[in-house]
Amino acid sequence: MPQYLELLAIIERLHRLLLDVVKDEFERLAILDINAVQALLIFNVGDNEVTAGELKSRGYYQGSNVSYNLKKLVEAGYMHHEKCHIDRRAVRIRLTDKGRKISSIVGELFRDQAEELRAQSRLGNVSVGELNDAFRRLERYWTDRIRYIY
Repeated sequence: MPQYLELLAIIERLHRLLLDVVKDEFERLAILDINAVQALLIFNVGDNEVTAGELKSRGYYQGSNVSYNLKKLVEAGYMHHEKCHIDRRAVRIRLTDKGRKISSIVGELFRDQAEELRAQSRLGNVSVGELNDAFRRLERYWTDRIRYIY
């Protein structure tokens, strides 16, 4: 039990630290009109065109206030949105040129970090692939708990 609780605390801290790393990069570049959550949302949308509902179902966005962040990103000129022709209730979202620049900055930050982790052997004998496999198994376990156990 103590190790599992430590794992949960580490996962929470890692998420907060990721947001801090992204925030620091944007502050360094003097890009102050979006926050780290919005920058990650932009990065995850990338070249795709999605609906607001798909953002959560595809795992692009984990927060509860997706409509707020989308509204802010549209107002700031990072995203386009338009009603879906088939389902007028749905809104299709895609990045503007300004949004693609943000996505590129985040992508470059992540490429640099991946290279530093590899070059400096920061993870010891564990590869990023092995970490991904372990976290996917944990994700599957939690998903199964939600779907199949009441």
